[in-house]
Amino acid sequence: MRTLIFTVTTDLNYDQRMQRICGSLARHGYQVLLVGRQGRASQPLTPQPYRQHRLRCWNNKGKLFYLEYNIRLFFYLLRQQASAWCAIDLDTALPVWLRARLAGQPFIYDAHELFTEVPEVVSRPAVQRLWRAVERFIVPRAALAYTVGPALARVFEQRYGRPFAVVRNISRLSAAELPPAPVAAPQEGYILYQGALNAGRGLEALLDAMPHVAGRLVICGEGDLSGPLRARAARLGLLDSGKVDFRGYVLPDALREVTSQAAVGIMLLENQGLSYYYSLANKFFDYLHAGIPQLIVDFPEYRLLNEQYEVAEVVALTPESIAAALNGLLRDHPARYHALAQNCRRARLAFNWQREEQHLLGLYQSLWAPQPVSA
Repeated sequence: MRTLIFTVTTDLNYDQRMQRICGSLARHGYQVLLVGRQGRASQPLTPQPYRQHRLRCWNNKGKLFYLEYNIRLFFYLLRQQASAWCAIDLDTALPVWLRARLAGQPFIYDAHELFTEVPEVVSRPAVQRLWRAVERFIVPRAALAYTVGPALARVFEQRYGRPFAVVRNISRLSAAELPPAPVAAPQEGYILYQGALNAGRGLEALLDAMPHVAGRLVICGEGDLSGPLRARAARLGLLDSGKVDFRGYVLPDALREVTSQAAVGIMLLENQGLSYYYSLANKFFDYLHAGIPQLIVDFPEYRLLNEQYEVAEVVALTPESIAAALNGLLRDHPARYHALAQNCRRARLAFNWQREEQHLLGLYQSLWAPQPVSA
């Protein structure tokens, strides 16, 4: 039985993409170990069909965190045995590549994003130069490389002249069918944002829109902007009025239940780097699978899918545009809401983890497939 080791800097309880990937591989005969981060507020690990391990660091942010985590990760990996070693994004790639090299085994690169182009990196040129150097070193050395969407795959292929496969970050299709699309937005439903509270997520414009919206907003997640966003909501009177509810971190099973009760989802990003511009976020599919319309920005991947299935309203990233679209869906245009909700039910049959899983399994099988003998 082949053993695969995956490494991330996230808290494993909330990393739904890795839960899907590792769970699928484990259920198809691989022994899997997922290594992640132990934060100060981390809860006990949730049971999974694969092994999990978390590393605790003294430093929890900035350069010192990445340095300490990578050192701890390398020495932990030295004590492990595997058939292949997979780094998730650049922030764990160097120790994983070195361990694979020492073992003479395949190194795999799974790019959840274009790490050198996320807002936190783009805004700091010296930091970006460092991560670009890491990327130039790592990507050509991967025996297998894949990412979350076709647009990001093309960027990598153009930069490095090597193939990049695609495994979309899509929800698993539930065996239970959704109820028929409602004729209008449910009155008890709410607006939902799920995900990190970080720069470039359009959350400031969303909060500024909320005083003018006929509905309330539920926010699930935390991040670098947790404090400033709560302060902004307080200044706008959104906390006292109950129009905004910050739920903090929510475990995946509970988050699916929260999403199923929402009326509209929020999938807004600012063009602060190629990673966001060419992204294909899991929350887009989470809303789609819950059967709820959403607001999106006019970025290539979301535009393409929306042109195919029309599951969302496209908005400009201004409070006025966001408020008008939300009021249209929640109050003014019930027929439009019904049509989008109905389209979600059709699209989820085409986009689901059961289909993506087959691509994933094929990629890992190819690592050990017999190579053709040249004449």
